[in-house]
Amino acid sequence: MTYLIVKALLSGFIVAIVSEVARRAPGLGALLVSLPTISLLTMIWLWRDTGDSGRVAALAESSFWYFLPSTPLFLVLPALLRSGTPFWIALGLSCALTMALYLLIVWTGPRLGLRL
Repeated sequence: MTYLIVKALLSGFIVAIVSEVARRAPGLGALLVSLPTISLLTMIWLWRDTGDSGRVAALAESSFWYFLPSTPLFLVLPALLRSGTPFWIALGLSCALTMALYLLIVWTGPRLGLRL
């Protein structure tokens, strides 16, 4: 149980630090957010917990395929905000698009031979 709490606190600490950095310097915050820090930590924890390199490899590969449908969010959200769309509506539309693209990858991935 202590291990779970340490993992949660570390992950939360990273998010808190990055949000504070982004408040002061959006470009630096974006750089930090773009780093696969949580993915790397997850891979490290999965390796520590299981010692199974196959699982770590599967996690890394699946993460790549799930990353692709999330990228339009980072273009659609700023475009909507710059066009005057209120924040919550722009965020909701961007998230809806991302969810639709996730469903598309979940549906098409196995048909293309991807193991997600």
